[in-house]
Amino acid sequence: MTAPQKFTIDVAGASISAALHTPKRVTGVAMTLAPGAGTTMENPLLVSLAEALADRGNAVMRFNFVYHERSQKRPDPQKKLLETTRAAANFLAQQCPGKKLVLAGKSMGGRMASLAVAGGYTSSGLVFLGYPLHPPGKPEKMRDGHLKNIPCPMLFIQGTRDPLCDLELLSPVISSLGGRAAVHKIEGGDHSFEVRKRDNRTPESVLTEIVNAIDGWLHAHVL
Repeated sequence: MTAPQKFTIDVAGASISAALHTPKRVTGVAMTLAPGAGTTMENPLLVSLAEALADRGNAVMRFNFVYHERSQKRPDPQKKLLETTRAAANFLAQQCPGKKLVLAGKSMGGRMASLAVAGGYTSSGLVFLGYPLHPPGKPEKMRDGHLKNIPCPMLFIQGTRDPLCDLELLSPVISSLGGRAAVHKIEGGDHSFEVRKRDNRTPESVLTEIVNAIDGWLHAHVL
């Protein structure tokens, strides 16, 4: 695997880091990959996922939010998070002209992508890596209201032990979205897709399952 290209992207008076994994031959998809609230683009799962998806012929760009660049723990205001999401997507579209743009992200990063698209940003698809449907222990505070405004295909990758997404609550949400939404469940996975020893699974097997699910969905619903 070729080392990713490193970039700096301007975001409304600030700048963020980005890393673009580009295969020798791109299948037709260019995907942004946003981190969750408590991590950065150097999260091992995101790095491994970007490398593996690039091996399948997809251009994938990891990026940070502005607060990551400032080594702050508290996320930026939602307006700034959305500005960053759109700036990263615009930059990737310029780097990969003619490719179908897909926005993906872990937890908060995926939710920001969904809010951007619900607000009018054009994307050929959305991939959620552990969508935060509600805060831990607060299933009454659902974060699904905007999803009905998303016109493009959506893929939810969800662990069956995720405290931020009760799958029984997610099921009617998916049904309400009709054929636009699909779910792939990682059995035994938590919010970060980590499994227990008793599940007799390796992190590598979980990663392969996620990559297969995303790549298959891209070919079926985006390409």
